[in-house]
Amino acid sequence: MNVAVLLLLGLGFLEAEDRCFFNRTQEYCVCYHLSQETVSSIVQCLAASVVEFQGGELERYVAFPISDLDPSSIKMLGSLLIRKIIFRDLLVPEILLARVLRFFSYTQVRELVFESCVFEGRGNWEEMANQDLPILSLHFHNVTSAPLMDRQQDFSSLSSWLETLQELAVTGSHVTSLPCGIGRVFRALRSLDMAQNSLGDKNLVSTFCSGAFPQLQVLSLQHNNLTSYHRVCESVQLLPELHHLDLSQNKLTADPPSSCQWPVALRIFNLSATGLDEVLTPLPLSLEVLDMSCNNLRAVDISLSSLKKLFLSQNMLRAVPSIRNYPMLDTLHLDNNSIAELPWDEVKHLRDVAAAGNPYNCSCSGAGGLQALAGTGHLGQGWPQGYTCQSPPGYQGRLVKDVPVSVLRCNSAAVIAPVCIALALLGMAGA
Repeated sequence: MNVAVLLLLGLGFLEAEDRCFFNRTQEYCVCYHLSQETVSSIVQCLAASVVEFQGGELERYVAFPISDLDPSSIKMLGSLLIRKIIFRDLLVPEILLARVLRFFSYTQVRELVFESCVFEGRGNWEEMANQDLPILSLHFHNVTSAPLMDRQQDFSSLSSWLETLQELAVTGSHVTSLPCGIGRVFRALRSLDMAQNSLGDKNLVSTFCSGAFPQLQVLSLQHNNLTSYHRVCESVQLLPELHHLDLSQNKLTADPPSSCQWPVALRIFNLSATGLDEVLTPLPLSLEVLDMSCNNLRAVDISLSSLKKLFLSQNMLRAVPSIRNYPMLDTLHLDNNSIAELPWDEVKHLRDVAAAGNPYNCSCSGAGGLQALAGTGHLGQGWPQGYTCQSPPGYQGRLVKDVPVSVLRCNSAAVIAPVCIALALLGMAGA
């Protein structure tokens, strides 16, 4: 088999006795520290749709002569069922990767993943100029490589491929910024995940400069070093197609008033676990999903006419936000707040209400409203075990579902009024 094909299928050869294991049900094949002596075990991976290679150092193959493929090797690669390849715990000489990557053009691989890998040295990417690849999704997690700041020429050589890439993730890799020129190469990118890095407010503007990521729809900046809400707004306002933005697990602070306008296409906004003690403004006007769970909010007084789903679990709310401010709302999550009673008349039309872990007042209206809501099937996960009474004292610690609710106990006026009327009529008849 051609050396390039061997490297393409097994970037993990070591002098070890381990081999490949194929799960036929899941069409998943894992290879551990393959050696040249056991390379024949790769054959069983040819029927898999996902192949994973774990462990290895590839330095010994840097000097291997890698020639162009013969027609039989090209035909073999084109017939493979493999759609996704994962490289894990590998030391990868970048010069070797640059020489081998072009052979992926003969395959049907759509997704390439590098996890816990170290990219060593610098590759010569000129051979990839004008080279198209079928790979549409590229993921890096916990990887180490040379800095990105002076690598515009490398990305330029890869532009024929990168201009067609649709999904890119670079997570947990200590990235502090992406140069503007790199972002302009990704002309077709729809999803960018930069979670668990070291992106700060100052570098964000240059990352999303004019012309960068023009088709981007989904952006995750979760768990970075972002602090300025308005600086983030100013940074992403040049992304016209942005539909979903995740800023969760940053420590955002309230800035002075700003006139910044979020992209008009923004519909899904995640501000969970950002340390908020007040709702930051302005919010995107056309939001349909807003997640502000796991914060320190004591009140939410906003009005969003298009909002459909609102997540406010694990805050410090004492009352339910006015549902009238969200005429399109169908989902409301309020678990683990300080709410004593749900306003039955306002929430009864919602399709999904979750409000477990609150200190409920099990008065007739409080317990009755929750029981009625559960009866509609719209009370979400957590019912009944997550709904307990905090008051009155006689019901403390009791499940809300077990509180007796009846007309006699809870609406004495409904019983007394007819009795009074009947007595009055009898009195009039006697007179």
